Amino acid sequence: MSKIGKLPVAIPAGVTVTVANNVVTVKGPKGELKQDFASDVKVEVKDNEVLVALSNNSKQANAFHGLYRNLINNMVVGVTTGFSKTLVITGVGYRAEVQGKTLMLNLGFSNDIFVAIPEGLTVTADAQGKVSISGINKQEVGEFSAQIRKLRLPEPYKGKGIRYETEVIRRKVGKTGVK
Repeated sequence: MSKIGKLPVAIPAGVTVTVANNVVTVKGPKGELKQDFASDVKVEVKDNEVLVALSNNSKQANAFHGLYRNLINNMVVGVTTGFSKTLVITGVGYRAEVQGKTLMLNLGFSNDIFVAIPEGLTVTADAQGKVSISGINKQEVGEFSAQIRKLRLPEPYKGKGIRYETEVIRRKVGKTGVK
């Protein structure tokens, strides 16, 4: 039995969780999320808690036990507080700007890069080179921020590129030019 899967998911006030036809639906003040789940686990709502239980004792069912419990927990957190990631753009002349539903990035290439902002995400950019991505779905927020970071990975010599705000880039010493 999974250690994470055994823990119940608390349902805060203002959030409703419904389970029907192997689909969990979570509605809250920020929106609504749905998640399909495998028939190897049983999901039930009791006393303002969501319980995930095993329907058989296979290795796959045990893996799904913890997975679906965490996915449901992320859905509950998403519809109440939401998720956000902050990217930092470092480099001379590197900048980001939000134009409607498009993120315009100048990353030292000959042309600007235009990235469409997915539905359900909010992106803000400030003059100091910080781009904040927020939304209710943790997977979408993480995937979009990873796609933006991949456009110009941080390099270890000068630290130029796009990195997460909490990420630490290990710097390397360049050539000394000794003859």
